[in-house]
Amino acid sequence: MSFDLQKILESKRAHRRHLAARPIGEKLRMLDALRERELAIRGRAPHADSSILREDPAPYRTKPE
Repeated sequence: MSFDLQKILESKRAHRRHLAARPIGEKLRMLDALRERELAIRGRAPHADSSILREDPAPYRTKPE
């Protein structure tokens, strides 16, 4: 298998530019579709796999102590 790395990288750049130029509403619809796919793959339940260790993020501080 032969490939041209420069051609691949330029194609990726062009694709990113194309996505960046889309309207915000379309980007949000794409994000919703990706979330739906992720939930379908995961089995719909956020914690479907109890063998995975999950950790709550540290609280975000808005004021210094």
